[in-house]
Amino acid sequence: MADRVRDEFLHAWDGYKKYAWGHDELQPLSKKPHDWYGVSFCMTPVDAMDTMYLMGLKTQGDEARELVDTHLSFDQDVSVKSFEMSIRELGGLLSTYDLTGDKRLLALADDLGHRLLPMFDSPTGMPYVYVNLKTGAVSGVDSNPAEVGSYLFEFGALSKRTKNPIYYQKAKRAVIALYNRQSSLRLVGDSINIETGKWTDGTCHVGALDDAYFEYLLKCSLLFRDKDCGRMWQTSITALNKYVADETPTGLWYGEANMDTGARVGHDFGALDAYFPGTLALSGDLDRSERLEDSCYRMWCVAGIEPEVLDYSTMTITAPDYVLRPEIIESDYYLYYFTGNPRYLTMGKTFFDGIVRYCRTDAAYAALSDVRSKQQTDDMESFFLAETLKYLYLLYAPRKTLDLSKFVLNTEAHPIRKS
Repeated sequence: MADRVRDEFLHAWDGYKKYAWGHDELQPLSKKPHDWYGVSFCMTPVDAMDTMYLMGLKTQGDEARELVDTHLSFDQDVSVKSFEMSIRELGGLLSTYDLTGDKRLLALADDLGHRLLPMFDSPTGMPYVYVNLKTGAVSGVDSNPAEVGSYLFEFGALSKRTKNPIYYQKAKRAVIALYNRQSSLRLVGDSINIETGKWTDGTCHVGALDDAYFEYLLKCSLLFRDKDCGRMWQTSITALNKYVADETPTGLWYGEANMDTGARVGHDFGALDAYFPGTLALSGDLDRSERLEDSCYRMWCVAGIEPEVLDYSTMTITAPDYVLRPEIIESDYYLYYFTGNPRYLTMGKTFFDGIVRYCRTDAAYAALSDVRSKQQTDDMESFFLAETLKYLYLLYAPRKTLDLSKFVLNTEAHPIRKS
């Protein structure tokens, strides 16, 4: 199975090389390159490099690294999404630096981190959504916990490697500013104004817009042995288990609750929420983790591949697209790593077979606009190579391929060595 996953990675990578080399992404149906901001940040190579090294694809990894070392420049007059640049670009550069020792990658990471720093210059210390990499101009005051509270992992790792504490300090200040604005029930909302510090949506859940915040509280406690993050995680997970967890006839789910009252306000759960069994497993809560992953598997089986969003109260699909997301496989990997139960190998094969059957193209892999009709769409985000295929490979590769006692994976599956 590990060999099969590696072969499919090579199929997608070779398509990128043939049709989109040096650009951010390959559009797999039209076979054209796509750049997020009109200039290339080598998004796919940066995101995929550490996957190649973990898979033993040194020739391909070295080739991608040479491209990044010689062609990637952040000296661009464009306004970028700070969060995506951090988890994909900064995380990818730091991870591959940890695996190879290539100091050019660390220099690029330091340059990017410095250019992103102006985003923290808000009245609250919480980051703006966008920053211009050349001018430092910032914009976007309407943000969310996932984007406000999830810079500490990458910025903290950058501080440790450059011996510059400013990155850690700015990012941790943002985490604490957000945490201090939780409700009396210890819940956070869905969106917040980073200049006023006022919540603009009071819905709490574990999925999109909230996800990386909860994930990084735990992971930063593991990566940096940061006791503040450990305390914030314990407070948060206790509240989530009390108000957001939902025991139903179809299993354990985590739905939506009002942050101020705890009242249940929705039953949406989707592809992005499916990271949470893995986070629970990392925290040691294997009981909830296994039961929630069983629910995720049922979500996958509704249409033979998971939808973006499901109403678990009726088991009906409410957002039908599948954009090659990795989270359900991520959780499967962690559960197999910590339990050794072969059922997670079988589950992983179901995921792999479905992706190959419905998403493979002659050039690479394509997202689906509708999991019911299996209609493909002209999109293959870099996280398919960075995360989806990496987690599938790690699931079947020898355990020594990645030692989780020495590394912690960021939300883009970039392994960072523990400090």
